[in-house]
Amino acid sequence: MFYSSEALLSKNDEAIDHFWHQDMTSDFLETKHGKLFYAYHLPYRADYAIVISSGRIEAAQKYQELLWELARNNVAVFIVDHQGQGRSYRHLQDTHKGYVGHFDDYKADLHQFITQVVNRHWRGKKILLGHSMGGAIALDYVCSYPEEFAGIFLSAPMLQIHTGSTKPWLAKLWASTVCTLTSGDNYVPGHGPYAEVPFSDNELTHSQERYRRFRALYNSYPELQLGGVTFKWLNAAFKAIDKLRKSECPIPLFIAAAEKDTVVDTSPYADFIHVQNYGILKTYQGAKHELLCEHDAVRKALLRDLLNFCNQL
Repeated sequence: MFYSSEALLSKNDEAIDHFWHQDMTSDFLETKHGKLFYAYHLPYRADYAIVISSGRIEAAQKYQELLWELARNNVAVFIVDHQGQGRSYRHLQDTHKGYVGHFDDYKADLHQFITQVVNRHWRGKKILLGHSMGGAIALDYVCSYPEEFAGIFLSAPMLQIHTGSTKPWLAKLWASTVCTLTSGDNYVPGHGPYAEVPFSDNELTHSQERYRRFRALYNSYPELQLGGVTFKWLNAAFKAIDKLRKSECPIPLFIAAAEKDTVVDTSPYADFIHVQNYGILKTYQGAKHELLCEHDAVRKALLRDLLNFCNQL
């Protein structure tokens, strides 16, 4: 297995940058609401393809290291920026506001991307990789279109949101009431425009180098920046979670949980995986939310598990 270590990241900067700009093919997909940015790469005689459904605030460009690694492991890669983030279209005049009308809108976009882009360029085995919010979208997708993928690998999927000192039921009621009485396009209290959080305060990763690269990227390309969530997004997320928690995944499933996750609540994972026919749950000790951007002790094990899962399907 080829792995990109933290120690060699600076040395590999040029190769990763060249891969993103020269080897990845990128374009925009026209949807009925706006354009979605996407990118893909097809190694010669790739073993299989991984389609990535990224997390909230994430852009395809943030995944450059992983995309480069997967290609070096002879894996075809496809990734799309969800509506409202990355280089895809934004809904509101304030482009920093996290907004979606309904989580089914994400699924509809993903289906259009898969049918019009992925399936046009790739005919072999496909695995869906989803992180956080993208994990919820990915799980919803395979429950609706089980024939599209051989398996699904979820990194810290959003099956419950950390609501802090507020009880989840009260947060749900609050979001629903605000959306009933208003348009729901205001920030949830405590949220606001994009702001860089110091590494010492971040909830995402223990990897200082990978965190630094993420923040430097978003500073260099302000159009990628996204702030906090609106009541509309939060209400839609709660509704989606309620549906997903009752679902049965129709294809082999791997859930990777971060032990120290403070972004999503991992407590529903065990009960959820228990009712699945083909489910694996693994907790990565000491890990924060962004398993795919963690330090090597976590991330290398995760990547090995991902590739083993794909090869066994």
